Amino acid sequence: MAKTKKSRKMMQVVILAAVLIVGGYAIGTTLFAERGSGFLKPGERPPEFSLANMEGGVTSLSDYAGKPVVINFWGTFCEPCVKEMPEFERQYKKWQDKDLTILAINLSEDTLTVKNFLNRFNLSYPILRDEARKTERNFALRQYPTTFFVKADGTLMEAVVGGMTEEDIDKRIVRLLQL
Repeated sequence: MAKTKKSRKMMQVVILAAVLIVGGYAIGTTLFAERGSGFLKPGERPPEFSLANMEGGVTSLSDYAGKPVVINFWGTFCEPCVKEMPEFERQYKKWQDKDLTILAINLSEDTLTVKNFLNRFNLSYPILRDEARKTERNFALRQYPTTFFVKADGTLMEAVVGGMTEEDIDKRIVRLLQL
């Protein structure tokens, strides 16, 4: 009888371990399969995306093929993100005639929260919604804000993790436009 209890216990441990291994593998491949080896590196092409914009339409990265693009991932809950948004607005207005686009991708917050935020800061550059966080996963984000400076040829010039000052943003845009 004692031997049967031990073997049953051992079988339960083996089954539990197998479930954990298979489950971990399934979750890992789902989260990381869409974008190969991790964080985007200079010279690589950012993953394509099509996201809802605040006007009720859809905006895709490919809409800006042949133009320099700044992609900023942000959230209203992120203090450095909130500080950057008006700075990006000033940069957007400053460089708009140079075919530069700034795309701000909100990280799955509800529509009312995002609209109230946009109204508070009177932002005019494109704000997109990553409702399922798929784009965030494809870009392998580690923290917010994260900003990608994409050259007109569609490859990454630089990625910046963390907040930037308006001067930091401006210097990178100047470099981006000279490439």
